[in-house]
Amino acid sequence: MTSEAGGFTDPSPELLAQAATAFGLLASPSRVHIVWALSQGECDVTHLAERVGGTLPAVSQHLAKLKLAGLVRSRREGRRQVYLVDDPAVVAVVHEMVRRLAAVADTPRASLRFGESGA
Repeated sequence: MTSEAGGFTDPSPELLAQAATAFGLLASPSRVHIVWALSQGECDVTHLAERVGGTLPAVSQHLAKLKLAGLVRSRREGRRQVYLVDDPAVVAVVHEMVRRLAAVADTPRASLRFGESGA
């Protein structure tokens, strides 16, 4: 059942579940960093691991999850796999959130809104 509030119709439960899954995948700072890095250009797992400060196995696991969700994809370039963003809309969300957090970082109440309080 969908309801309307303020002229908007609520999304279906299935769509809300898909959105929650996508946000859940981005709940890891490492995965956000990987998406951020890939938004600036394709990269192989070795360079991604160096850039995000992770181990090769950990970054590979993050990439596998992001790939299964359709957020990134890979292509073969010689003997290496090169990863790139497969969903530009997700990049827009990540960029907007980072921009928003950077904009409020200097305000006194920023730590209350987006700090370590679990929000």
